Amino acid sequence: MGSQRAEKKAFVLRIAPSGIDRVAEALGSDHLIIGWAEARGLLNPELGWDAFREIIRNVYYADAENLRNAGSAAGNMWRFIREMDEGDLVVVPSGASFYVGMVKGPAFYDLSRVDEDSAYRRPVEWLNGKRSIPRAIAKSALVSRMKVQGTCANATDLQRRLISETLEELRSGRMESFGFERLIETVLKGLGAVETRIVPRREDKGIDIYATFLVAGAFRQIVGIQAKHFQPEPPVSAEVVDQLIRGIEAGQERVTLGMVITSGTFRDDAAARAEAYGEEKGIPIELVDGEQFAKMIIEYGLREKR
Repeated sequence: MGSQRAEKKAFVLRIAPSGIDRVAEALGSDHLIIGWAEARGLLNPELGWDAFREIIRNVYYADAENLRNAGSAAGNMWRFIREMDEGDLVVVPSGASFYVGMVKGPAFYDLSRVDEDSAYRRPVEWLNGKRSIPRAIAKSALVSRMKVQGTCANATDLQRRLISETLEELRSGRMESFGFERLIETVLKGLGAVETRIVPRREDKGIDIYATFLVAGAFRQIVGIQAKHFQPEPPVSAEVVDQLIRGIEAGQERVTLGMVITSGTFRDDAAARAEAYGEEKGIPIELVDGEQFAKMIIEYGLREKR
């Protein structure tokens, strides 16, 4: 249910080749789109930077006195073709809002789109149900980065800043326990849960949230979550893991995976208790600390925002 790579990169991409807004087309086709379509051959992996830039220069800037414009254009295309990887996040500004997508494959070249300057594309999964997100609700770091010049900008530093700011918000004390559970439920839906249920306090036997995932489209995996909205200190102890275990063994649902999610940190004995239970009973327990959860919010939580 997590990311496939240790750290994803992030990019800001303006989808307006030749000055024409093609965001609606990008949403409809599930493609990221960039211009410079007449510069053919840029997908050749054997091209070094100089040869890559020279193709763009010969097509678009042959009469330029220096390499400034060719270099800028080549930088945008290089990031789009060479630096983006599957699983990376892409923010697409659109008026007073923006869209967020996840790269799903390598760049390709559609010959039928050359005349409209949109031949270079990448498959993308649009998050948040293809709904736009108002800039007004975005973190200041994201809004600032969307103002950068250029078509395709690397924003991996933005990703780290957003995670840090989100973690700070989680630990600020402004969110009560019910709000933390609702936030976890939102992220679980972003991760693909087909069903979620917050357990009423009067029925709580150690599990706060149940979430159901479909594996391979058929097998149902039921996850039981214990939510602990803690500050970094004191760390979550093995006692909290035992609470989750009691909930699993109470049998309200046939749990196949347990999770403890906290805005804080874990003690070593919590990890040891989780590992021991998984080995003994065959039901793994994952421990998600505040930093990991903040990353999950940034990478998946947007899917449920309105």
